[in-house]
Amino acid sequence: MQPTYTAVGQIYGNYSHVYLSPHLDDAVLSCGGAIAAHTVRGERVLVVTLCTAVPTPAQLGPLAEEFHGEWNLQHEDAVTTRLDEDLCAMQLVGADCLWAGMLDSIYRMPFAYDTRERLFGTPRPEDPLFGVLEPFFQNLAERLPQARFYAPLGIGYHVDHQITYHVANQVLGTQLSFYEDIYYVLLPGELEKRQHELKRALNAETIDIITSLDCKIAAIDAYASQVPELFGGSEPMAEAIRTYAAVVGPVLGERVWVPELAH
Repeated sequence: MQPTYTAVGQIYGNYSHVYLSPHLDDAVLSCGGAIAAHTVRGERVLVVTLCTAVPTPAQLGPLAEEFHGEWNLQHEDAVTTRLDEDLCAMQLVGADCLWAGMLDSIYRMPFAYDTRERLFGTPRPEDPLFGVLEPFFQNLAERLPQARFYAPLGIGYHVDHQITYHVANQVLGTQLSFYEDIYYVLLPGELEKRQHELKRALNAETIDIITSLDCKIAAIDAYASQVPELFGGSEPMAEAIRTYAAVVGPVLGERVWVPELAH
């Protein structure tokens, strides 16, 4: 059984790689092949999932109700079911996990992020996630000074991904690389749109996942509540992930973006 933490102070030992996942699936969707490849080589990996708190009934707004229906989950079971899925996925890729206990945007500000347009728009400046993440990331960096951190690039503009990118970039500095948010990077032009908006020097680094691609696909499939909505089912998911890995290449790969160091 892989260790599951609920607080930074519970972390023991050293981790070589720390993946920051806004939601329960983002790290595996985007980096599952790299994570599995790391762990096969004996490198310890920690996946830190930020939005894992169970909402109260008062925190269920219209968009949450819409998503729960698409996921075919009862309101009271939505997050706990997704936590169970996450445990299965972590077992498959061999990573430990930290569930940070923050609220997803659709629960955190249910009547501010109440449409898909607002959820994939500009984060509200008063969003409490900004203030919560800064000390949280600082604590992680102090606890794991030798680790390389990976955060979402923010492709697709989900507000939780954008806030994670922004705060991680501010706090983690030279320890940080950025991963391509799947499934948003699969949409034509979305990567280029985000790169143009960021206007910063980032170097591409390709990670060979030829021996871990099947493991990644199996781990993604463990998120059974999400795969039908994101991909339309397991078979189209596997096809999309394989196509992406072939495009990234040069054989089968995943890509992260590393900031250029200032001289």
